[in-house]
Amino acid sequence: MKLEDQNILFLTRTMELGGTENVVLQLCEIFKPLVNKVVVCSCGGVNEHKLQEMGIKHYIIPDISEKNPRSIVKTIITIKKIVDKENITLVHSHHRMAALYAELICGKSILKIANAHNTFHDKKTLTRLAYRNTKLIAVGEMVKKNLVEYYGIPNEQVTVIHNAIKPFDGKISPIPLLTEYRENGYKIIGNVGRLSEQKGMEYFINAVPGVIEKFPKTKFVIVGDGEDKDKLVNMVKQMNLDEYITFLGYRSDIQNVMSQMDFIVLSSLWEGLPLTPIEAFSVGKTVVATAVDGTPEIVQNGINGILIKPKDIKEIVNNICYLLNNIDVLNKFHVSAKERYNAEFSFEKLRMNYIGFYRIM
Repeated sequence: MKLEDQNILFLTRTMELGGTENVVLQLCEIFKPLVNKVVVCSCGGVNEHKLQEMGIKHYIIPDISEKNPRSIVKTIITIKKIVDKENITLVHSHHRMAALYAELICGKSILKIANAHNTFHDKKTLTRLAYRNTKLIAVGEMVKKNLVEYYGIPNEQVTVIHNAIKPFDGKISPIPLLTEYRENGYKIIGNVGRLSEQKGMEYFINAVPGVIEKFPKTKFVIVGDGEDKDKLVNMVKQMNLDEYITFLGYRSDIQNVMSQMDFIVLSSLWEGLPLTPIEAFSVGKTVVATAVDGTPEIVQNGINGILIKPKDIKEIVNNICYLLNNIDVLNKFHVSAKERYNAEFSFEKLRMNYIGFYRIM
């Protein structure tokens, strides 16, 4: 298709903080200069200002995850009006319900693409209906496998395009607390992600006593925000770990923060293709990560990082201690991590993959 003739609607649940929202912003940046028009629909969030800065029109719609029949009807009417008003020629969805709305609203003349950002094991009928006439992009091989094997989506209907991160400009803005830790001889271990059940932060926290028993000059920094924040903060207090664990909160400069750490732990219980290890690799930092879903597509065990079982506190302890005790191995992993990023997860590669995918629609 001719890109310059297209009016694209990116349909997503929110514009809050998160990996899916980050992909939407990346796609807006990629396609705005190439197509006639880019429009975004969501129920809003803190990233709305980034759309405004790019000059992209953003329509507030009801939360597409709402199951109330009245809300569903309202959402259908709202999206249909936007599609007609903006003369949309292509809808690119980023949620199963978004894809379902596109299926219900758009006729055959409107092209439909949907990104699958995670693996699921529920709602077979809804998922098959939502994706019936849609070209699918899976963010990783395990996500594609889930679509094909669990949901019965035809293999040829699904294309894998890995997530990516823009390169770090190398300009480090020192974070006073981390600088203080470093000047006092502490190693800094990070865990970056939404403070939610998915990210398994409690297992990371529970591993801290085992590490400081062997390496007392170690600090642990949790970066992110989310619904489990109060629970995790209270957990740290109850375990008397305030001296060792710091909650840095949400940061928009993740690569800058990671640059000031020794390495990163990813304790997730499930993932699609996580951005955290890609962010770490982009600044030449290795990770100790749970071997769930798409993570092993990024982290190669014993080459650029270490893969462990989820929910295994002992493995977290042992492998953090291993890297702290083997600096040569740690440095080798750092180099390999940066090489892996450059080869497979650069923003330029993502840009070319998406443009190529759109052109053959």
